[in-house]
Amino acid sequence: MRVIQRVLGSRSEAGLAERLHHLEHHGAVDILRVPSADVARRRLRATTVAGEEIALALPRDQALFDGAVLVLEDGHALVARVGTESWLRLVPRSTADALELGYHAGNLHWRVRFDGAAILVALEGPAEDYLVRLGALVEEGRVAHSVDAAAEGA
Repeated sequence: MRVIQRVLGSRSEAGLAERLHHLEHHGAVDILRVPSADVARRRLRATTVAGEEIALALPRDQALFDGAVLVLEDGHALVARVGTESWLRLVPRSTADALELGYHAGNLHWRVRFDGAAILVALEGPAEDYLVRLGALVEEGRVAHSVDAAAEGA
């Protein structure tokens, strides 16, 4: 099992991009698929697309991201690919509904972002599980909801 202890950089950096491009032409770039929910983890065991088992042990000042170069050797590279994250878009009908929605989101420790009047909740399970927790807000139509496959820039 390979242990990876640091991120070398981003695949978009000029020097790394050139080397990766060369390795890609030789089929020597492996991918580590990382679910969005695990991107903040510093320690992780996983298997790459090519079947290599790896252990990630990053220092506190580094984090995974889409395109993170984890291994770059003469004949082999490993790049992280972060899965698309789904978001539950919640739009309250009134200020009172917004306050109650904010209370629930905070009390339930949901990971949220804001987009205008909407609260986007990162889905780490079925959307229905989140909606049930909101009870009357959803049942009475006081909060409109939809699922965004990927809330870019959110």
